[in-house]
Formats: sequence, structure tokens, C-alpha cells
Amino acid sequence: MKKLLFLLALFSANVLATPVNINTADAQTIAESLNGIGEKKALAIIAYREKNGDFKTIESLTEVAGIGDKTVEKNREDILLTDTIEKEVNKKVKKEVEKPEVKGKK
Repeated sequence: MKKLLFLLALFSANVLATPVNINTADAQTIAESLNGIGEKKALAIIAYREKNGDFKTIESLTEVAGIGDKTVEKNREDILLTDTIEKEVNKKVKKEVEKPEVKGKK
């Protein structure tokens, strides 16, 4: 039962805070995935990316007008620079959810 509650909590957290690749995502996805980032700032992220190329570090987001250190820090866990990490996280969560619960063990 504890394992089930843990998995539900893990899944809920994953649903509420979906990591986003800021180098490939569209404005709507960025706005929906990051706290304090609305459509206007998400469009600014894309404009910056198109002008300067992919973001190399999470901290470089502060070079986008309207995005400061606090915004970056509160979203750090949900900002991805590549899709590889996102795929690995999703694979790991899927494995945890699919593990059968062993009866008789606590």
C-alpha cells in the first residue's frame, strides 16, 4: 500500500510539473510547463532561441528579457536542454509504475 501511495505521489508530481525542452518546445508547451512563464515570455524564449541558437545552459535563460534568476531557480527541475533526459525520466517513471506489487511484503 505504501508503494502504491508513493507511486501515485510520484505520478501526480510528474503530471503537475512536466519537464520541458526549451530548445525544441513551442510557446504553449513552455508556458504550460514552467511557473511564472506565460505566453509572452514563452514567445520571447523562442525568439531568443531562433536568433541565438539553442540554449547551452539553464542559466542562459536569464538573457531573455523578462526572465530573471528567481524564475530560472523555481523552474530549474523542469527545464531541459535535450530530449534525452526527458526520455530517460519518462522511461524510469514508467518502469516504477509497471512494477508488480509483491503480496506479503511490506
